[in-house]
Amino acid sequence: MSKMIAGVRVPDSSLAKEVEELVRDTESKLLFHHSNRVFLFGALAGQRKDLEVDLELLYIGAMFHDMGLQPPYATVDERFEVDGANAAAGFMRAHGIDERAVEDVWDAIALHTTPGIPKHKRPVVALVTAGVEMDVLGIAYDAFTPEQRREVCACHPRGHDFKDGIINAFACGTFRKPETTFGNVKADVLALRDPTYRRVSFTDMILNSNWPE
Repeated sequence: MSKMIAGVRVPDSSLAKEVEELVRDTESKLLFHHSNRVFLFGALAGQRKDLEVDLELLYIGAMFHDMGLQPPYATVDERFEVDGANAAAGFMRAHGIDERAVEDVWDAIALHTTPGIPKHKRPVVALVTAGVEMDVLGIAYDAFTPEQRREVCACHPRGHDFKDGIINAFACGTFRKPETTFGNVKADVLALRDPTYRRVSFTDMILNSNWPE
């Protein structure tokens, strides 16, 4: 029988169990529980918005969304979101999953730190971001009932240091490739955690380009 958490059915197929085991073995406890909460809050947001979503695809997107912060999936030159998206796509293709589904999950992970775009995309894309925004930023916090929040966090605890811990996880995943933070939220992370970091200005790039005018 499928496990129910806060009224959400957690996928329990052999594929979902393999995803759970892989993420548990790869990520820290903090990121593992965060990823599960992202799935649950995303699914609850979908219920509230009357969106029909494939829960297994949402689960894969949520569980893989931070895998790009971790070896062996973190590359030296890609944004961590792209690394996570590529990891999920490789896993799905190895299991013969339809390419349209692979593309949805890739987009969901690659866009999950790009505000304003995912909500206009297909449900898997929109709801991975909705789950991330709720768990990390508290966006739409009051749209979830106290009971929903309690049950989700009882099954997948945030702990007392989640806010600081998630910032540290983001920082550790980007310290070695600061150039990938250009134009995205991880620039804020390195500005907080790395005293040697210097932001690249978009306007400076325009004004200092090789074009004469």
